[in-house]
Amino acid sequence: MVATNITWHQGAFTREERQQTLGQKGFTIWFTGLSASGKSTLASALEQHLVSLKIGAYRLDGDNIRFGLNKDLGFGPDARTENIRRIAEVAKLFADSTQIAITAFISPYISDRDAARTLHNQANIPFIEVFADAPLDVVEKRDPKGLYQKARAGEIKEFTGISAPYEAPTKPEIHIHTNKVSVEEGVQIILDYLREKDLLPKA
Repeated sequence: MVATNITWHQGAFTREERQQTLGQKGFTIWFTGLSASGKSTLASALEQHLVSLKIGAYRLDGDNIRFGLNKDLGFGPDARTENIRRIAEVAKLFADSTQIAITAFISPYISDRDAARTLHNQANIPFIEVFADAPLDVVEKRDPKGLYQKARAGEIKEFTGISAPYEAPTKPEIHIHTNKVSVEEGVQIILDYLREKDLLPKA
């Protein structure tokens, strides 16, 4: 049943006032890519770098979220869509509080990522899509969790890239070929973009 008798309660601060008071802008960095493409590695390294600079950032990782918030969801198309819908709402809340929300989800469907972007656009919150791109043969060789091997053996159903589709971004803000650059170089590409867009506090 959908809740109906609810009212949005506006806080005492506007987002602009909160950002000015806390000295940073909130936005979402949305990593997408195949399993083992380097999303989580880049997201974790970026989070560590930003926090070391005393910039509020928090990483929302696909596997971690399924331990709690989304533990009731499977991996079929509808469940994947709901998984991304929920995390997009959470990321928007983090960004609205002036935190930098860093998400690392396969998020295989363009329509779901577009919905996450629209949600942020409607709230006037920057949404930066980062495509962690690596060829299928590369991610299969990495396969740190052994998931591709299980998918090839038919032990995992609806596995993205093998038995379920992955729709690559067509116009991501940032496109990182993770088989061609180091983690440090990838993080620097993102930082350069954020500084160019004036999204990070001045040094």
